[in-house]
Amino acid sequence: MALKAVIFDMDGVLIDSEKFWTQAELDVFSSYGVQVTEDLAAQTKYMTTQEVTEFWYERFPWDNLDVSDLENKVVTRVIEMIQTQDCIISGVQEFIRHLKSKDYKIGLATNAPLRVVHVVLEKLQVGELFDTIHSSEFEIQGKPHPAVYLTSAKNLGISPEHCIAIEDSHSGLKAAKGAGMQTIIFTNNDESIDSDLADFKILSFTTPLLPMFNE
Repeated sequence: MALKAVIFDMDGVLIDSEKFWTQAELDVFSSYGVQVTEDLAAQTKYMTTQEVTEFWYERFPWDNLDVSDLENKVVTRVIEMIQTQDCIISGVQEFIRHLKSKDYKIGLATNAPLRVVHVVLEKLQVGELFDTIHSSEFEIQGKPHPAVYLTSAKNLGISPEHCIAIEDSHSGLKAAKGAGMQTIIFTNNDESIDSDLADFKILSFTTPLLPMFNE
């Protein structure tokens, strides 16, 4: 099947930022009396910020829940860390430029809020190369539901079977597969990571890439 578009996840693929979300959760929710344990935090890893807030509230309810205010506090903390710390995935900017030179359409599909996306693309200085950016905050459900990928393909004007998604998580791969796309798992040089939902595997954007991207 001829590929016409490449759609990127963001956290863990464009930037190494998952640790920022964990830290922001700890900083924000601990101040409300939430006991943020490592085991519980692992369950929130691939949720939307709204889902994360509801997750903690169900387990450690506090007075005067304001979901949007808490989301805002978490996102603001994450943005501060993205802007001030070295978190760009090595080689990804060059890889995106290479894809563009081969006339692929480029998309971004993430569970993160759109205002984080804009900060990330500004940091990477590749925003103008993306044909569409889309966040699960505009869908009823986030990944692993396929909605964010289906909308991304629609925005690109390309059928899902002609799209390939680059993900670093089972949740994201499940979303892309559910949308009818081919999938790549990006491991950031961790050879132990694999998934039966991935059609292909990329260890690093700085090593020789899949042959399809060099044709």
